[in-house]
Amino acid sequence: MTALNKLLPLEALEPVVAALKASGKTVVFANGCFDLLHVGHLRYLQGARQLGDALVVGLNSDESVRRLKGPQRPLMPEDERAEILAAMACVDYVVIFEEPTVERLLKVLKPDIQCKGTDYTEETVPEREVVHSYGGRVAIAGDPKDHSTRDLIRDILSRSSSPESGHS
Repeated sequence: MTALNKLLPLEALEPVVAALKASGKTVVFANGCFDLLHVGHLRYLQGARQLGDALVVGLNSDESVRRLKGPQRPLMPEDERAEILAAMACVDYVVIFEEPTVERLLKVLKPDIQCKGTDYTEETVPEREVVHSYGGRVAIAGDPKDHSTRDLIRDILSRSSSPESGHS
């Protein structure tokens, strides 16, 4: 399967997830902006994939990222972010969403496990009640939250404006 075949709209992904679950597979769902991919993202997605047989990644749309992160974001458009995610071996499917939360995706797809990063606990996951309502469970994956796109951007900007860079 090519990376672009992994990117599906919700309407096309719903029967795929249903078929996986009907065949006894455990479907894991993870989500995020993934604006400037870094090792923390990789470890989160790899950890999520290890919890089941298939990993679906919900990707915030460009407009959704702007609402969450501010007018200067995203750095990369949603189609490029989706293509990069879909090219990862641990990712089985990618779906782009516009809403502020993944509640609608969870209600439609009903993944067995909703996975969030280590900046959450199982009790603080915003959509946990939705997941529990259909019999799913919430899990936490990834390494400690000591990587962030915001910090990476700040580091790049400070380096590019330092006297050693020649771009002062």
